[in-house]
Amino acid sequence: MRVPRLVVAILGAAALFSVGAAQAAEPVKIRLSWVAPVTNWASIMLEKKDLARHLGKSYTLEPTRYAGTPPMVTALANGELEIANLAYSTLAIAIENAGMADLRIIADEFRDGVEGYYSQEFMVLADGPIKKVEDLKGKIVMTNAAGSAVDVAMRAMLRKFGLEDKRDYTMIESPFPTMRAMLSEKKVDLIPAVIPFSYDPELRKIGRTLFIQRDAIGITDMIVWTARKPFLDKNRAAVVDFMEDTLRITRWFLDPNNHKEAIEIAGRVTKQPPERFDWLFTKRDAYHDRNMLPDLAALQKNVDMTRDLGFVKAAPDVRKQTDLSMVEEAAKRLQ
Repeated sequence: MRVPRLVVAILGAAALFSVGAAQAAEPVKIRLSWVAPVTNWASIMLEKKDLARHLGKSYTLEPTRYAGTPPMVTALANGELEIANLAYSTLAIAIENAGMADLRIIADEFRDGVEGYYSQEFMVLADGPIKKVEDLKGKIVMTNAAGSAVDVAMRAMLRKFGLEDKRDYTMIESPFPTMRAMLSEKKVDLIPAVIPFSYDPELRKIGRTLFIQRDAIGITDMIVWTARKPFLDKNRAAVVDFMEDTLRITRWFLDPNNHKEAIEIAGRVTKQPPERFDWLFTKRDAYHDRNMLPDLAALQKNVDMTRDLGFVKAAPDVRKQTDLSMVEEAAKRLQ
């Protein structure tokens, strides 16, 4: 039987429409970076994926670990990462040095030095020769990555005492998990002891705090979530869904009523005793904004400091690089 051409055309158009609709409904892949377990949201978000109502529908989530925030800049530039939790320092580097003027700050992760909350520690051997910052002259200090947030804060503190990299001390890089051993073996003289590593009881036995980050640079908007504008423009609806789920999950972790389960999750993720995380999401932790909104005034000062230390030639205007409309829309859904 011959099928009329009009029927064939209609059937063909319907088939194309079905394929297009299926493609349009494909969840948006979101690769979200993290560095430190538990302290970066991406490392524990999927532990509460039962609260992520849009996961697998409008988006999928792939938490991706990096040794520090500087390598994330390359990943963003190469399209290997959709959302990066950049430090204030690497934010400036990405915009000014890597030329990513389309980078946008879309949410906040945590702040250091907020009154009443934890501030990052920089530690030396308790029984070692370093008693004050000036004693680091001619010594070896450790960083996780040149240009990272803790790296810039450490350099800023040493500069206050007239010490400059290469001229007055040697800087070496290593991942956070290796630092306790490097300090105990006297291969380095100073380490940045970021949480959760700073609460390691073995580190507490051998080390003592020489200074904290608040001493060096005051309040720091330590980590912000960033994404490139073309990705946000193309996938705005999915990003709002993702931020809604993120707020629901992060608020669950921040709720004191869920503290017991939260530290059990932390223990499971890190394969350590849960009781080691009794500080988690308390005043002994960094400050987390409930709505994930950054302190842009503090962030601007932090970015300016990155310029002053020579990592970038110019400091970007962070307000011009910010789009909080998606996280704000997500927050309204949860009211």
